[in-house]
Formats: sequence, C-alpha cells, structure tokens
Amino acid sequence: MSIAFCAAPLEAALAQSLDLATAKIVDLTHPLDANTIFWPTSDSGFELKQLHKGPTKRGFFYYANDFCAPEHGGTHLDAPMHFGEGRWTNSDIPPERFVGPAVVIDVAAKASADPDYVLTVADIAAWEAAHGRIPERAIVLLRTGWSSRWPDKKAYLGDDTPGDATHLHFPSFGADAAAWLAKERRPNLIGVDTASVDYGPSQDFFVHRILAGANIGGLENLMNLDQLPETGATVVALPMKIANGSGGPARIIAFVPQK
Repeated sequence: MSIAFCAAPLEAALAQSLDLATAKIVDLTHPLDANTIFWPTSDSGFELKQLHKGPTKRGFFYYANDFCAPEHGGTHLDAPMHFGEGRWTNSDIPPERFVGPAVVIDVAAKASADPDYVLTVADIAAWEAAHGRIPERAIVLLRTGWSSRWPDKKAYLGDDTPGDATHLHFPSFGADAAAWLAKERRPNLIGVDTASVDYGPSQDFFVHRILAGANIGGLENLMNLDQLPETGATVVALPMKIANGSGGPARIIAFVPQK
C-alpha cells in the first residue's frame, strides 16, 4: 500500500509517495513512566495505579490500571489553545494536520556549543539551499541532540529546581524562525527533541504564541530524530483526543522509505 502526499504546485518536486510495506518505522516517542520529565511547575507527574493483575475468580488472566498525568509532559502535543485564546484545542485540530512529510533541521553541533541556541531564519535558508524548499503542510522537526540526555532532568532541562522554570537551559526554535515558518511555509506542525518549542531561558514564550496565532500545534520531547533523513520520511503524530484539551500525550512515529 502506498500513500501519496501532494505539495503545492511550486513544490511538486518535493511530493513524495510512501510504501507502507517496505518503509522502516521509527518511534519518536519517549515512554510514559515514573521517570518522565514534566515542566518544572507541574504539581504532579505520571502515575500508574494497578487495579488488577492476575487470575480472576473465573480463572482467566486480567490486567488493568488507572493512570494520571498533566497534559504537558513526556512526548506530547501543545495544541494552539495552549497559548492562544479561541484557537484549536486537541479535539478541534483536523486529523490531517497530524500527518505530513518530515523536514528535519539538524542544529546538534551548534546546540552542543551553546545550550541556549535557537534556530534562525539563516539556518532555515541554509537548509533549503541544501535540500530544497520546505513544502507547505510539512511537519518541521528540529534536531538538537538533547534527547540523548533523557531522562536526566538536570542535564535535559539545565536545572532541576522543583517548581522553578526560571533557570532552564536547552535549545529550540527562535521566534523569528517560527514566525517565518508560520507565514512563509505554513507547516502542519513543528516539533523538537527538547522540553519546549521555546528555548529554555524563555519567559515570554514567543514561539508558542506565534504558533498559536497561526493555529499550528507543537510537538515536544521527541526522540530518535537522528534516525530520520533530512527529507523523505513521513510523520504520524497522534495525540490523545482530549475534548477541550490544551495538549496531551502523543504516540509519534515516522515512516522512512528504504532504498
């Protein structure tokens, strides 16, 4: 079975066809467990409470749990409503927005030298010079290399002070780059392998606000972006369909064509 993704006319050269029978599937999702990293101001983490595990009175095996978690932790979606009043919540986002051709911009070397590095418009221009124009309706992923630090909270966030998000250090998208992408390339989603689409020191969250204004969701705490090519993969990012949710856990995978 194959799926074709059609680009706008000027980007027809970037249209791609995906053969599901031969594609490699890459999991971009950290598991939810007691070690999952949540935003420092969250008053709880992921909790799994066992309801039953073992034989029932009728003799067959049965296993079930309760779980509880904040919306924003682990690999998850930020819905536009998270920072945009009147914008889409989880359940409002059209399902086609969760599937698209992946664009992977690698700034791992720059982030290694500067943990507060932000993606710039110049970085995007350099990427396009090497790989071609970013098509509309793409899912733009920023690889910083930070997922290798998971689940060490201090190494990943830059600080592990409980309840304090004012001393964080990690790379992400810059506001100018996010604004340019939203206006000029209109992606379905953007995503990053750090804790936020805004870089760690941000206190104004301009990237979140820019994305919200354009009804673009964000994917945070991704993993395995080093297993994706710069172009050619297809991402499927399905969050929990929480009615009126501002975000929620997501299982995100990528299909990578095999040559």
